[in-house]
Amino acid sequence: MKLLTDTQVTHFLDRGFIIIQNCFSSEVAAEHLDFAFKRLGYDPEDPETWVEDRVHLPSMNRFPIREFAPTAWDAVCDLLGGEQRVIDPNAAWSDGFVINFSVGAERPWEPPSAHIKGWHKDGDFFKHFLNSPEQGLLSLVIWSDILPKSGGTFVACDSVKPIAKMLADHPEGLLPGAGFGTQAHACSDFIEITGKVGDVVLLHPFILHSQSQNPSSRPRFVTNPPVALKEPMCFNREDGDYSPVEQSVLNALGVEKYDFVQTAPFERLHPERERIQASMLEEEKERLMET
Repeated sequence: MKLLTDTQVTHFLDRGFIIIQNCFSSEVAAEHLDFAFKRLGYDPEDPETWVEDRVHLPSMNRFPIREFAPTAWDAVCDLLGGEQRVIDPNAAWSDGFVINFSVGAERPWEPPSAHIKGWHKDGDFFKHFLNSPEQGLLSLVIWSDILPKSGGTFVACDSVKPIAKMLADHPEGLLPGAGFGTQAHACSDFIEITGKVGDVVLLHPFILHSQSQNPSSRPRFVTNPPVALKEPMCFNREDGDYSPVEQSVLNALGVEKYDFVQTAPFERLHPERERIQASMLEEEKERLMET
């Protein structure tokens, strides 16, 4: 391990996530948030201009993680078993912000529970297998301070186990709409993510999560990029050198090793989100040219 302590790794194995603090400055974040408002044509000082309660911007600019947030990069590599297992050593984050302006602001705030709607497993762009390499790790990059009851992502911390069992039972793979979110009813450890600008939450790829309400009147900016693996996850390594992500799956299945044999090929999907965001990007470019 280059960065993570035994305590941090244990927390990841037990609860499916860790938080790395102060990975980039609030000044750098503010520049990108100001640009995001310009892309949208919204006035950051006038909520009346915030037309939509939630926006998922397309990516316009990219930032290599190793240069932009080296501490976060070291933690990512620790959880994935070393940089040699990451498909792209120049893996980057982007300004594809998921902005929660005021989702559910008209309703009384509800804490996270199995009854919340919207629980899901990320990854709308590939068929899901137990060993999928497309999403070796999830990250939640916090670009604006998130206080309690302010749109922080809800996380089901004990969802690795039911999701791992679900995927192990389907070696043919499952499409994104296969009902992963229903496994939230098998969970009992729910939290609301809060944090400061520059914090990065690293989550196991099998973690279920959901958006929350934001009645705070403060826009919440995050990005949620995955990090892809060079090779599929392996649960039967001769040297026993399992990454914490792999070890978490083995723990979830209650075994020391597991011979997973997929019965269908990996498959890249093209969700409707890609078409929508391509259209949004063109609109944003035109808007910026007019200003």
